[in-house]
Amino acid sequence: MRRFISPLAFALAAAAILFWSNAATAADVFAIGGIHVDASGPSASVAQLSAMAQGRPKAWAILYKRITKPQDWGRLPKLDDASLQRIIRTFSVTNEKRSTTRYVADVTYTFSPEGVARVLQGGGIGLAQVQAKRILLVPFGPNYSGSSMWTAAFSGTRYSASSVPFALPVGATDQAVLGALNFDTANWVDVEPAAARIHATEAALVKVAPSPDHLTVTIKRLGVGQLPTKSSLNVPLLPGGAAGSYSGAADAAIRAIQDMWKAHPIEASQASRLTADVKISSLAEWGALQTQISTVPNVTHVNVLAMDIGEARISIAFVGSAEQLREALSAEGMLLTKTDGEWSLSGSRTQ
Repeated sequence: MRRFISPLAFALAAAAILFWSNAATAADVFAIGGIHVDASGPSASVAQLSAMAQGRPKAWAILYKRITKPQDWGRLPKLDDASLQRIIRTFSVTNEKRSTTRYVADVTYTFSPEGVARVLQGGGIGLAQVQAKRILLVPFGPNYSGSSMWTAAFSGTRYSASSVPFALPVGATDQAVLGALNFDTANWVDVEPAAARIHATEAALVKVAPSPDHLTVTIKRLGVGQLPTKSSLNVPLLPGGAAGSYSGAADAAIRAIQDMWKAHPIEASQASRLTADVKISSLAEWGALQTQISTVPNVTHVNVLAMDIGEARISIAFVGSAEQLREALSAEGMLLTKTDGEWSLSGSRTQ
């Protein structure tokens, strides 16, 4: 059964789209860059027209995925070339090469927010709950350096299709400020000046740590009015030496960032509390668990309500939802579960 969007819903969607385009630079959402085109024809002008037509549906598919819900990604409206031209406001080219019969370039297509809104409304397609906005991405290895191999792994145009557009720090000012930061203690205030220069209200700090057989990537999400959240993953070493492994780790980091940004950020004003039972076998394990809990950014306080041999009941004060707390605890090696209405907590050293 086809879904319809009311005129009011369409107006709100269009207003939201227009707000993004006005509040941020065109590169934030509606400018899709890095589209490689390569076409031949009986003349240089025919080859160029064919190449531009070749890139338009690729850019449209990327934009659609950025601004719609994952469950709607299989419903991409199939637009003919004339329809695509009507919703593309302008384009620009780099790395242009041409001959009398061939045209090659990397193209950035900038879409019309109004045109996009009309297409979505016509297909009964809603907008993603958390929309793609440009974020500041700061690679740490272990500190930020604009000339590091880890930073270079995120450079270029290969992530132009990312559903979360990002920009790297630029210039000596960003290097001086961000290069002095500690990944674990850095907060939004530390990165806000660099983020403001690219009109970003969120940032992802991405740290890489090498091991003999893998790279550990840790992502820290920061934003206005949000508590920091973290996520970690291990990426196997790849052929091609450090450059190949860093490239693979950057791919994994971008996928993880996309997953993190689908979730609601933790609002600093959303206070909550829950009671959980903890099994412990020694004071050392109890101390270890307390240390683990203290590393969770959205936990504000822990009270011991009762204690018995091998078990304790604690009250956890936190911000955000219980699910966000569970995810934050999991990222630090702890497991929060609910059975028959009762919460229980275990840590990596209290199994």
